[in-house]
Amino acid sequence: MAEHDLFEAEESALRAATDTHALDSLDAGSYRDALGALIVQFRRLVRETRRVIVHSDRQERELNTLNARLTQLAAELDYKAKHDPLTGAFNRRAVIELTEAHLRDGTLALIVLDIDHFKRVNDEHGHPAGDAVIVELVARLRTVAPEHAEIGRVGGEEFTVVLPCMELQTAVALAERMRAKVAATPFDMPAGCTVTASFGVSHTPSGSTFGDAYGRADQALYEAKRRGRNAVVF
Repeated sequence: MAEHDLFEAEESALRAATDTHALDSLDAGSYRDALGALIVQFRRLVRETRRVIVHSDRQERELNTLNARLTQLAAELDYKAKHDPLTGAFNRRAVIELTEAHLRDGTLALIVLDIDHFKRVNDEHGHPAGDAVIVELVARLRTVAPEHAEIGRVGGEEFTVVLPCMELQTAVALAERMRAKVAATPFDMPAGCTVTASFGVSHTPSGSTFGDAYGRADQALYEAKRRGRNAVVF
């Protein structure tokens, strides 16, 4: 099947005008008719070209809008894949990945904390109140944490603070400020509820794993709870 020539009419008018132009013996009317036919086809070509350009511009705008939306959706999906939906803190998977990445290049301090008697909050005030306590606790941690700290929620009421290249004693002092911030004033929801948390801190050399860092911090956290809770142990 022969390919259709989109400019067949224009080419035909152009050939006729070219043939007419090559003849010296034609009368003025013939020249005028050839020129008129050429003008008609040229106008059509200009009109169609403008229509195609307008359509192309509209499609380009639509594609740009779609690309921007796809970029936004990709960013949203990436955020949701790495963050806890309740608090906005990093989720367990992201905490592991961040810790492993930092340990490939340098040392790392890790704080692991757990809300004391959290089950009692849920039992006495309900799970919505428990969620509110978790949200407020993370907000309090953020007011104390340095800019480079990466706060994560690794369990129901268990959290981590990843501190790349921070010395152990500095991390312990930070954990103590966090403990004091949590316990300083009653939480808004449930109203007047005093919340405390226990903290374990570890320091891990470069080349280690998340399991190494978390294991030692979790042992320290267990010791803090054994000592009566609302404490920092390293």
